[in-house]
Amino acid sequence: MKEIQNYINGKFQPPVKGRTLDDINPATGKIIGIIPASTSDDVQQAVDAANDARTAWASLTIDERVHWLDKIANSLESQSEKIASLESLDTGKPISLARAVDAARSVTNFRFFAKFAKDYTDEKFEMEDAINHVILKPVGIAGLITPWNLPLYLLSWKIAPAIVMGNTVVAKPSELTPLTANLLAEVIDEIGLPAGVVNIVHGSGPEAGKAIVEHPEISLISFTGGTATGRKVAATAAPMFKKLSLELGGKNASIVLDDANLETTIPGVARAGFLNQGQVCLCGSRIFVSEKIWDEFVPRFVDYVKNMKVGDPSSDDSDLGALVSSAHRDKVESYIHLAQREGGKILCGGHTPKLDSPFDKGAFLEPTIVSGLDYLSRTATEEIFGPVVTIHPFGTDEEAIKMANCTDYGLAGSVWTGDSERGTKVAEKIETGMVWVNTWLHRDLRVPFGGVKDSGVGREGGRWSLGFFSEAVNICVKS
Repeated sequence: MKEIQNYINGKFQPPVKGRTLDDINPATGKIIGIIPASTSDDVQQAVDAANDARTAWASLTIDERVHWLDKIANSLESQSEKIASLESLDTGKPISLARAVDAARSVTNFRFFAKFAKDYTDEKFEMEDAINHVILKPVGIAGLITPWNLPLYLLSWKIAPAIVMGNTVVAKPSELTPLTANLLAEVIDEIGLPAGVVNIVHGSGPEAGKAIVEHPEISLISFTGGTATGRKVAATAAPMFKKLSLELGGKNASIVLDDANLETTIPGVARAGFLNQGQVCLCGSRIFVSEKIWDEFVPRFVDYVKNMKVGDPSSDDSDLGALVSSAHRDKVESYIHLAQREGGKILCGGHTPKLDSPFDKGAFLEPTIVSGLDYLSRTATEEIFGPVVTIHPFGTDEEAIKMANCTDYGLAGSVWTGDSERGTKVAEKIETGMVWVNTWLHRDLRVPFGGVKDSGVGREGGRWSLGFFSEAVNICVKS
């Protein structure tokens, strides 16, 4: 069993008040670690350390800070298999997914922002008698709060641009999945990153997370998590005039037009619906299918999903692992029951799979497809965040667009078609921050990432991240 400590001012240390939380393997229900239940006292220590490190870190050149990012990336890359194993153990996700996505992307995030920041050039705007120089300065201390579904993936997505732009960091990973954040702290410690540049404080959102958001010396908050919590973060941070980025929930649509190639569309839509047990904010949990191909698509899609294997996350042949906790599985199951009360028909799944010990006590759930629901029903419009999709027929492209836009969310979506021009026209009319045509989760880290409506505020990625984690200053020089 791993005993994790906070990482503050270049040292591992226990929580000030000595309280702890259990870290549970969701696939077995067994305790695998103990983490600090940090309070505002621990956050204050982290802020003090970040303040002490600010001036020296900000005074480094971009090339010097880039060098540190490269050292972090190299060290993480040498431990890729360990990252994957810890992530699978902590989240319940299949080891194959943890290798291909979590471990790989965590390294890529540091490498990408190192190169992107190094290649970035300040903008100039010439007037007849003057030149305007736009330079980017550090904001100060960045408060970073990350979720449990992609722990190191999203933590590295925030830390890398924050520190390369000269900020220091106080970060709080999810208390449900602390293992890889601790590994990152070990990496940072081993390579000798200056003390106080990155501080990692473990604990709950209502206590440690709240203390970070409320702290007057933390100038910037980047939060990824649920919409309800995001509202609380915004309500606290906005009156304090903090820079704020919120990447929140989603209820995304996968639109299958009548000319889609089903050989590629069915696996693509299934991946969009069920990757990471449906626990990705970008997942396509609402599937809209042209009525012209409905009778062909639905049985083939159901057969494909029925053949997805749910089981031991450490096995290479498991397609789906456990949900993040038994409590979360209970929430997801409550939506399956709601779907039935709303008149939905379960086409497949809907049950806890029968697995051998020790996985019989894990938070597993079969991938579930529900049909027959009104597209405005609660099941079809509220975020479930699990392996449950609803499927609905539509007549025209305009009807599909109307159905896709009916929710309060607007994070992502996908359109599947044999005509990319038609698909692009449909995509342009979807009220969302990101849309893929004939693919899903095909990420270019240079492009903006974020949502509209209840899916968040702001954008990160590429130059948007550099802009968010800095203050743009204009210097006008008259000739």
